[in-house]
Amino acid sequence: MNVVRVKQLRPGAMLPAYGTAEAAGADLYACLEEAVTIQPGQTAFIPTGIALEVPRGCAGLVYARSGMACKRGLAPANKVGVVDSDYRGEILVALYNHGQQPQRVEHGERVAQFIITPVLTPAYELAQELSDTARNTGGFGSTGK
Repeated sequence: MNVVRVKQLRPGAMLPAYGTAEAAGADLYACLEEAVTIQPGQTAFIPTGIALEVPRGCAGLVYARSGMACKRGLAPANKVGVVDSDYRGEILVALYNHGQQPQRVEHGERVAQFIITPVLTPAYELAQELSDTARNTGGFGSTGK
């Protein structure tokens, strides 16, 4: 089993936790002194109260929790947050309210899920030509024809 070091930055901060033994993402929890209300069309930065060490060669990805997104209209404003392996600051979740009603976020509530995944960091070089493929420059919707 791999271990990720987590530093508690605020009282009451909770470790990321998996909902089931085979869950891909670990839940991130709101660490709030008082509840936050997010108005429709607004974004609020929700602190988790933790910093962590994403392993070198990996990235931490902050995704929406499906229940929160589908039932309450709350999802990360940037769709997927990226936590680089050299970042040591607090993990914040920028929650956007896509719904029509204000949504209240409470301390200890699960606000996102966190997945650590390997990443490639290739060098980029300018080229005059790219290799041919069956698709080539076919864009949006071109593979369904």
